[in-house]
Amino acid sequence: MDLADIARGVITSNNYLALGTADAAGTPWVSPVYYTPDGYADFYWVSSPETRHSRNIAVRPDVSIAIYDSQAPIGAAEAVYMTATAAAVPPEKLDRLAGVFNARLPEQKRIAVEELRPPALFRLYHAKVIEHSVLIRGADPRYGRGADSRLTVTLPAP
Repeated sequence: MDLADIARGVITSNNYLALGTADAAGTPWVSPVYYTPDGYADFYWVSSPETRHSRNIAVRPDVSIAIYDSQAPIGAAEAVYMTATAAAVPPEKLDRLAGVFNARLPEQKRIAVEELRPPALFRLYHAKVIEHSVLIRGADPRYGRGADSRLTVTLPAP
């Protein structure tokens, strides 16, 4: 299987990403968040602006993302790693992008746009991917190097 196919499959078949952020002093923090992808370079999630990862994004928008199936058997994991920039969705884009986020949710779980505007508890966040890479298992017959590693992959638009 092609590396880009692996990355696309991991992104489309999972529901949660591990979002890595850092505060102004550089202290790291990782949070699992439910996401909706829009293609392979735009990811949306809903969080309170008071959560640690949201506060971190407000002062340092550079983030890292990992998506993987935590239930995969040992030695069979596939993962996509990404570097990205993240921010709360600006008010003028909220109507359209809340629709993008909600498209993946069951109807009873969808979030009204009014629930994402101040003074409501939640905001819609967006990460724009700068680079993708995939997990290469050490024993991979084509790309393996003995120890697990990563290879950068280019994902064309869907």
